[in-house]
Amino acid sequence: MNYTDKVMDHFMNPRNMGEIENASGVGVVGNAKCGDIMKIYLDIDENQVIRDVKFRTFGCGAAVATSSISTEMVVGKTIKEAMEVTNVHVTEALGGLPPVKVHCSLLAEDAIRAALWDYAEKKGIVIEGLEKPDDDHDHHHDHDDDDDDHDH
Repeated sequence: MNYTDKVMDHFMNPRNMGEIENASGVGVVGNAKCGDIMKIYLDIDENQVIRDVKFRTFGCGAAVATSSISTEMVVGKTIKEAMEVTNVHVTEALGGLPPVKVHCSLLAEDAIRAALWDYAEKKGIVIEGLEKPDDDHDHHHDHDDDDDDHDH
């Protein structure tokens, strides 16, 4: 499978990996078919600007790369600007993805939107154009969250 240099760079040297304690919004999405799970943490200030973004992704190289670049694309942006980041932008920013890996860019978009939804719920606000995340990603991974001994 041919990955661009940019995909390989973000896979080998992921940006913004980690967690944000007491995050303004957290989004978790998964694709049971391929086993990729993405968790995005947003720190949003009182002006609705994304101050910080972190991610944890369990999945293939493309899933890690799309998570990494998507965090770079939304940090410093307003919620409205972050809403405009689509999977097409993520794929283009990486210089393209093999067709079988394009779903990873959709996961990245969904994770950001799920984190924004979580933020809106916590704040009791409505973000125009944002829909409730699709909850049919059957995870069954929640019981493994405390088992961090195997992280690389």
